[in-house]
Amino acid sequence: MSASLQQLLEIMATLRDPQKGCAWDQQQTFETIVPHTLEEAYEVADSIEQQDFVGLKDELGDLLFQVIFYAQLGKEAGLFEFEDIVKGLNDKLVRRHPHVFDTPNSTLSDAELSAQWQAIKDKERSAKPVRFGDDVPLNLPALSRAAKIQKRAASLGFDWPTYQGALDKVAEEVTEVSEALSHDPDSEHSAEELGDLLFATVNVVRHIKRDPEQLLRRASDKFIARFSAIEGILAEREIALSDASLAQMDEAWEEVKRRQRSGENN
Repeated sequence: MSASLQQLLEIMATLRDPQKGCAWDQQQTFETIVPHTLEEAYEVADSIEQQDFVGLKDELGDLLFQVIFYAQLGKEAGLFEFEDIVKGLNDKLVRRHPHVFDTPNSTLSDAELSAQWQAIKDKERSAKPVRFGDDVPLNLPALSRAAKIQKRAASLGFDWPTYQGALDKVAEEVTEVSEALSHDPDSEHSAEELGDLLFATVNVVRHIKRDPEQLLRRASDKFIARFSAIEGILAEREIALSDASLAQMDEAWEEVKRRQRSGENN
């Protein structure tokens, strides 16, 4: 173990020390740390999306601290230690990459790699039988959880052969949403149909090998940028955003899109 990593483990142990540790760190449990872990993971993702690689180094350190914290809690409870985490990870990586470690230099296609990976994971699952979906964490973001559930079903053969089938399903769900809303937009049935539409849309995203969380974050960022640009256009026309009518905002929105298209074509 490197000196820096050993120092990190010692710092964590000191923070949790009942006599000389930090009061906040002493009070934490596995459950209370989870929100911080999720937040740090999103901050890592944000740094990557912003291409902020200086900030990424710091965010990865914060995420590593979460692992170290769990390791210390596990050690105190007699459940596991950091070395156990590392050993388990090493064993899993070697086990899941036989084409690298068992038969070095073997060449497999993407399809063969995917099939091999799935076969290995299925074998691991058979050692600890669970019902379908039980191995998909409940606290995953909803879009990510939907994609993972769909991927799991696909591994069992329940899937459209191409994205077109998934896309047709989206069109079908749009029709069902429209019918439900026309009868009663406030009903539970309408809400259920909208959920089905979201789920079907995630399936299209999965088929084109994209991450739904990432795509929705990008779409949100694009909306923020465009709406900020609307505010700028309205300011040019001496109209406050709070005083603008829907028609004025819509006209500014179209102007933003025209300017963006013009910029892309130059």
